[in-house]
Amino acid sequence: MEIFVYHKDADHIDEGFPVEKLPELLADKESLVWIDMEQPNEKDNRLLSDVFHFHPLTIEDAIETRNQPKVEPYSNYLFLIVHGVTMETNSTNFVTRELDIYLGANFVLTYHHESFRSINAVKGQVRSNTFNCERGADYLLHQILDKLVDLYIPVVDDFDAAINNLEDRIFQMKKGSNKLLEEIMDLKRSVARLVRISSKQMDVITRLANGEFPLISKNVLPFYRDVYDHLHRVSVLAENYRDLIGGLLNLHFNVVANRTNDVVKILTIFSAIVLPLSLIAGIYGMNFENMPELHTRNGYYVALAMMFIVGVGLIIYFWRKGWIFENDDEEK
Repeated sequence: MEIFVYHKDADHIDEGFPVEKLPELLADKESLVWIDMEQPNEKDNRLLSDVFHFHPLTIEDAIETRNQPKVEPYSNYLFLIVHGVTMETNSTNFVTRELDIYLGANFVLTYHHESFRSINAVKGQVRSNTFNCERGADYLLHQILDKLVDLYIPVVDDFDAAINNLEDRIFQMKKGSNKLLEEIMDLKRSVARLVRISSKQMDVITRLANGEFPLISKNVLPFYRDVYDHLHRVSVLAENYRDLIGGLLNLHFNVVANRTNDVVKILTIFSAIVLPLSLIAGIYGMNFENMPELHTRNGYYVALAMMFIVGVGLIIYFWRKGWIFENDDEEK
């Protein structure tokens, strides 16, 4: 657990305070306190109830890691649950981690079980400059949310590249590919998760940006609206990608169907050519005593010639109809 404290008009941020100093630090309303709990233990969890006196349901939600994004107002603080993407997240493996945040008049408490790049980025800013803390707890919260949402953009770009790649591969495939279909389904599941998380997170940011909560001051609202714009772009693109992936599935099935039709067409043409040849061979294989051609000296060669002429004639007919090969005359 790390504690950052900004004292009014100070030119630096203090840190490294022991947990026992928290009540004293929080009592100073002129100061801003940021408590970051990463991989909290039982002792850290007791602080939530013993020092901050948070509602038991919020503490339960913070300890659990399978909650949807939401924001809940209480008498003197806000409780938020948001989701950030992980380093391993990509178009076929969309994974998010839960970040729980408490916002008070002079404090921000972030609670998470894994490292967050957005949190680490804001820590770096806070250590180098007091600007984020000078503007209050609500502005510091905005910085955390802004960094968290911005990390969605590279993932969204990865989805776009993956969809274009799959589309090209579908047109190039020569036969049905189970591997390609599996990739499309993995992409579909990832986009579905992105749509679900971004839409619920949109509700949270919308409520913050609309000035619904007194703890968010009016002069900070434009910054929250900027975060909303970034997340709205992610949400819109996610919806578009879901439609595009539905189109990819239809395209894949259509290409497979066309390839199957080509095979069936070739087999049908082959059967159509062989059928009259079989008919001729069948007639000359009946072996009736009273068959004029049966004792003909060149009957065998005549039968072969008839088969050849009929076969070639059918191939030429099918070609002129455009059923096999390409008929340049018809395309022109």
